[in-house]
Amino acid sequence: MKSKLLSAQYYPHILMLLVSALVIRLVSLALYPLMDTTEARYGEMARLMSETGNWLTPQFDYGIPFWGKPPLQNWLSASFIELFANNEFFLRLPHFLVGLLVLCLVVKLAKQFAINGLTVATILTTTTVFYVCMGTVMTDMGLLLGLTLALVGFYLAWQGQYLWGYAGFVGLAIGLMAKGPVAVAIFGIATYLWMVWAVGPVKMWRQLWQRVPLLSGLMLLLALTLPWYVMAEQATPGFIQYFIVGEHWSRFVDSGWEGDLYGTAHDEVRGTIWIYFAVACVPWSIFIPRGLYRIYQNINSTKVAYAKAACASVTFVEEEQEDGENKGFDDFTKFLLCWMAAPLILFTFAGNILPAYVLPASPALALLIAYAWRNASINRFMIIANSIPLLLVIALVVLNSGVSKDKSDKWLLSQRVYDLPVYYWLKQPFSSRYYSEGKAVIVNDEQQLDQLNQQPYYIVVSKHQLTEQGSFGSCYLESETRSKVLMLCGEN
Repeated sequence: MKSKLLSAQYYPHILMLLVSALVIRLVSLALYPLMDTTEARYGEMARLMSETGNWLTPQFDYGIPFWGKPPLQNWLSASFIELFANNEFFLRLPHFLVGLLVLCLVVKLAKQFAINGLTVATILTTTTVFYVCMGTVMTDMGLLLGLTLALVGFYLAWQGQYLWGYAGFVGLAIGLMAKGPVAVAIFGIATYLWMVWAVGPVKMWRQLWQRVPLLSGLMLLLALTLPWYVMAEQATPGFIQYFIVGEHWSRFVDSGWEGDLYGTAHDEVRGTIWIYFAVACVPWSIFIPRGLYRIYQNINSTKVAYAKAACASVTFVEEEQEDGENKGFDDFTKFLLCWMAAPLILFTFAGNILPAYVLPASPALALLIAYAWRNASINRFMIIANSIPLLLVIALVVLNSGVSKDKSDKWLLSQRVYDLPVYYWLKQPFSSRYYSEGKAVIVNDEQQLDQLNQQPYYIVVSKHQLTEQGSFGSCYLESETRSKVLMLCGEN
């Protein structure tokens, strides 16, 4: 982790790296199918929104409301279906563009502290969890945009740019429309911890009132979010109870929550989120200890220089003489640490977690590393940053070599020769719904199966189920993957 002085000749290389990484990610959006479960589920929900014209309530299936998340992700992808086409590229493109907006916000904050914008943008772009999520159909990029805007707006408002306080409330509104109250919880943890640490538990309330437009900002927040929540509850009564109590309390405290209508729990040991953070934010998470040490050294060496200058001019502040006093991190470093820690602290107490839950911490991580090396370059920076785009290219090669056939039913359904109905025996993945345009149907018992034999059809069966079932009448193997078979049945 050695470093050398940052030269202006270094900037074109960083720019080329950043542009290359973003172009690779952009091109990759069209090079692999929607994967089960998360991507295919949200992709199908966006397709349903576009097909049915119901932009108020996301649908889990035809006529079945989805109460698990607000509609921002569906609005984004469904809008691009309407404007362009229904395919993987345009479903993912709005999430890529949201990632670019996050990069712009991070660069804006970086410039306030003389941090090179190219460096921080490159670090964030090549952070694994950010690079993956900025091209993935899911709710997390909307949450990231909302939280980044909220925290950047808050800090700039605190620094005297009052109007940015309103941008912060707009960010909270985006978070509430992307993933719900969890956005407010993460924002609240980050800002409260920072104010207590940097300002003081008493003084902070007075300054908060003076620096941030609390009342007018809150009214703006409610105006942007409350109408949808009210209309969603009116359209499908029970939404508020399930979403607020179920998704944001029952799911949080009970990793095996039986009330989950849409999936299965991800039961992990409490505190696993910190391991997820270390792994999902490679390669830059390994630079955190060294980065904090550099910041500490820089700050305290500056204080020593100031004290010596004060002594030479016979103008010495008594507090500076006290051994160890005023040493530590500056307010900006404290803010970044609180921002980075907030989602990890929140999800430390939850067992129902996923690696993507660390995504809100990634902008703070990028800013922290760039701030630590703001006057120097990280040794082998180009090699380290290039590693993540390179790994994506390798992953694409692996996926297209046949691995994706078991992660998505796109290939299997494309093997159909005839335009016939498609059925799934006992279990149906979301990718089958999306790639059949909602026409594939699940069959749950043999009575239904017997009724199908009146006309030709296709049926998809897992190899495990095929072994248990033994036979499917007059069905013939059409195609197969390592885990499933596509059979043509009742052919005349």
